[in-house]
Amino acid sequence: MTLILGIETSCDETGAAVYDLEQQRILSSVIFSQIKEHEKYGGVVPEIASRSQLEKINSIICASLQEANVSIDQIDVIAVAQGPGLAGSLFVGLCFAKGIAWSYNKKLVGVNHLDGHVFSSFLKGVFTPSNNLTIEQNIGFPHLCLSVSGGHTSLYLVKDFGSYEVVGQTIDDAAGEAFDKIAKVLGFGYPGGPIIEKLAQQAGFQDYFHYPRTKPRGQEVFFSFSGLKTAVLYDLVKRGAYDLNVGPIVQNLTDELKQQVASSLLVCIGDIFVNNVKIAFKKYPNIKSFTFVGGVACNKYLRSRLELICNKYQKNFFFAPPQFCTDNAAMIAFVGGYKALKNEFSDLTLDVKI
Repeated sequence: MTLILGIETSCDETGAAVYDLEQQRILSSVIFSQIKEHEKYGGVVPEIASRSQLEKINSIICASLQEANVSIDQIDVIAVAQGPGLAGSLFVGLCFAKGIAWSYNKKLVGVNHLDGHVFSSFLKGVFTPSNNLTIEQNIGFPHLCLSVSGGHTSLYLVKDFGSYEVVGQTIDDAAGEAFDKIAKVLGFGYPGGPIIEKLAQQAGFQDYFHYPRTKPRGQEVFFSFSGLKTAVLYDLVKRGAYDLNVGPIVQNLTDELKQQVASSLLVCIGDIFVNNVKIAFKKYPNIKSFTFVGGVACNKYLRSRLELICNKYQKNFFFAPPQFCTDNAAMIAFVGGYKALKNEFSDLTLDVKI
């Protein structure tokens, strides 16, 4: 039995997980979320994030080992997210991982945080301590992966474990950021994605205001959401529901208008995704599968839109389990596992990559 301890502190989550490499099972996954600490600021405050992680990381790792019913002596490899992410947060996890590796003479693996998301769709099912996750065996290679969060929106051609290339990405802001910013304009807190989806559902997922979509340029795959945010903002200004100096004008920003804005925004982003996926399917006709990962992959409406286009082009559709769409250590442990199989270990000079 080869056991991997994964540690994830890229942003505001503090996570630890244990992965059994030989049995291909996630034995534990513990996450401490700081959403309540940051929501009053409308986004993550780096200093608060790193201080909280410093306070929590030891207890989170201990809880993960206990959940897996193993001791630190039984762990073979320490896998830790080394970036990209917030420098202070990454240092907390990395320094702790290096300390464990040195103290207990364990092998160390640095994991790219984005690698974790790209391969998180391989984590199959819903994890509970009594129901260890198994690994999805049917995705296959090569496949296309759309990874979407508050920090990135990218489409990858995934050739093998640890081998993929970017075939399209945002040229400005990420889709998750658009959700957060528009939710804030509407007077709501952070994170914005779940709020926007709930409002859009109340409005029936209809396109009321026809916000502008980025137009494909031939066979080029790319995403853009900066102009969309601006279009929504100035449309609200025109409707007398928002003042650029004051903020939301409550008497004009009715519940109905909020729902219609959210619905139009979500449909627009869905169209942008689908249009780019169509281009990618035509460029790579031999791929059999498509995966949707990252925090935004929790959005059921967007999942349904992508599943429909996959069905139309006869591609298998997979998405990361919702509990592993956002930052987590299970995906870091899983990636650490296949890197260990390739003997891609790190030494104690391992540093963060922002």
